[in-house]
Order: sequence, then structure tokens, then C-alpha cells
Amino acid sequence: MSEGSLEEYLRESEPEKRDKGYAWHTAIGLQAVDGLEASEYLIKTAKRNIEGEISIEQAKELIDRYYEEKPTEPEERTEEADKVSARIAQILSEKAFTFSPTYYLAIHGRLFEGIYPHAGKFRDYNITKKEWILDGDTVIYGGASELKATLEYDFEVERAFSYRGLSIAQMIEHLAVFVSRLWQIHIFAEGNTRSTAVFFIKYLQTLGFDVTNDIFAENAWYFRNALVRANYNNLKEGIHETREYLELFLRNLLLNEKNELRNRYMHISGFFEIAQKQDIDAQKQDIETRKQDIDARSMFESNLQSAGFSGKTLMNIEKIYREYGVNEVFGRGDIMSILGISKSPASVLLKKLLSAELIEPVRGMGKGKYRFK
Repeated sequence: MSEGSLEEYLRESEPEKRDKGYAWHTAIGLQAVDGLEASEYLIKTAKRNIEGEISIEQAKELIDRYYEEKPTEPEERTEEADKVSARIAQILSEKAFTFSPTYYLAIHGRLFEGIYPHAGKFRDYNITKKEWILDGDTVIYGGASELKATLEYDFEVERAFSYRGLSIAQMIEHLAVFVSRLWQIHIFAEGNTRSTAVFFIKYLQTLGFDVTNDIFAENAWYFRNALVRANYNNLKEGIHETREYLELFLRNLLLNEKNELRNRYMHISGFFEIAQKQDIDAQKQDIETRKQDIDARSMFESNLQSAGFSGKTLMNIEKIYREYGVNEVFGRGDIMSILGISKSPASVLLKKLLSAELIEPVRGMGKGKYRFK
């Protein structure tokens, strides 16, 4: 297990360590929905808690004290990532849960106290958010004046719903409807997806589902984009809201299926859908390609280890490589989407990859296109 990873704890035979590992792994992974990354110090502290050396309360105190002594630049937001990760891990470790708007608000309050002035409060203004998968368009979110009434209504509807007699597939379809509507109300000005995810995980546990795996941790950005597609219509362009991507995510989470979860397949242009079909056909026609990919990955990992990157950078490069391998082409916008970062850090990462000769420019596909060597 690498120093920056907690994945090994998900395979622990000791239940307590496995459960703690799941809570921390999920908590850290969820920061990706807002383009944030936890520090190495947070990960080391998490391991001390998992190993039983310190309690979760002590872990939180260490993180707080760390940032009292070591202020960070506001634009880095590492302090937010670390503090919120520790708070999520604590909530996921607790058995307590109440299915109510009050508890939902309380989760946001606990996660973002001292970080956002509006922690645990309804937003009081209307919002829009440009989305890459929507070509810069936005989902229509709930109006500020109606948030409380809309939230209470959705909770009443879900509370009255009976899962009796439904197949697992039908349950997943309904759960996709519930969580997508809850997210779309967007009652919080910031931190909406992370709060919704934590509440939803707790709710799934009360329904008897075992969600102690790495799906949320490794696919948090996919989860958010799937929620976007579940709430977007552009009838003029023939685009309809769809929960198919969210259901694939939930099937992997709840049924341990291995559906391919790739953000670019959700793009409204449809271009990547064609690429997806081509990928599937290629896999069926040529198994030898997989062997070549394995060899290429071994070579890539060897080159990566000798490049001297930091732990954070290595994790980011791994995410991009898992998405594109050695055959597919990507650009700065793709890196921004996968990692949830802005233009400047995406450009810096591309320069590092070029300097290390891990990627090469691709001609004939527009400016700024690359592939891994």
C-alpha cells in the first residue's frame, strides 16, 4: 500500500479496521467533487486512527491544531479538505441517524462549521453552476424562496414510500430518483454534494445496504456528474434528463457490479458515447490489446516512479491514466473534469507530464491534445 492510500484497509479481515478504512477512504475521496485533495498529514493521521492508536476525536483535534500552527493559502483549500474529511469520517463511523430535513441540515453544519459562514443554513439566493458535461450550461436548481417547503415535501414523499415487494433493480431506480431530487434542490450555497452524499450513505445503511467499498471514494466526481445529468433537460437539442448513469453508479455501489464509470461518457455532445461503443467493440475483437495495455502500464508505472513526483501529483496522474490509458487522447479540459481543478493547475500538471516525457502531443486533433507514451 502506498503512503497516500487507504485502499488496503478495505480488504482488512478485522471488521473495525475495515469499517474505519471505508469511512476515511470515502471521506477523502468525496473532496474531489469540489476539486479538493487531502494532505499527506491527514492521511497519516487517518492511518493512526484506523490502527487504533488514536480516536476519531483525537484525529480531529490533531487536524485542527495542525492548521492553527500552519496556516495555508486560501486558494489551496487543503485545510477545508482535511477538516471536512475528518468530520465526514466521524459521521460515517457513528450509528446515529434520523431521516429528516433537520438531520440533513445538521450534517452540513457539522461538516462546514468554521469554514463557511452559512454552515447548516438554507441558501438565501439563487444559483447557477457551469458544467463541463453540459458544455458550460447549468442545471436549474431550486428557488431560494421555496427551498424549505420543497425539501420537506421530498422527505415526506420518501418517508411514505414502501420498498416492500420491490426487486433490487426497482429499489435502485427509486433511490436514484430520491437522491437526484434531494441534490437538485441544492439547499446549501456550498458543500451541497458532499452533504448529500454523506446523508445518502447513512440512509442506505439504515435500509440495510452494505456500502463499505471504494465506489464513492474512487468515483465521487462521477457521482456528481451523474446527478447533473439526472436533472438536465434541453428539449430543443433533444437532450432529456436521465438517471441511467446514476443507476450504474448505484449498481456498482450496492451490488458490486463492475459497470464502467467514465465521466466523459456523460457529456451531452454524444461524441464520447460513440467512443464508448468503439471501446466496447475493440475489447470484444482484440483481447491481445489488453495484454499490450498491461505491458504498457508496467512500463508507465516504472517511468512514473523514477520521475520524482510528490504523492499528490502521483495520485492525480494515476487518475488520469486510469481514465485514458496509452491509447486515448485528452486535453486540459479533460484533466479539469477528472480532477475537479481549474485551468491553471491543470496546465501546470500537463507541463510536468511533458517535462517528464510521460505524455506526447497529438497532432491533427486540435490544439493541446496529448496521450500517454
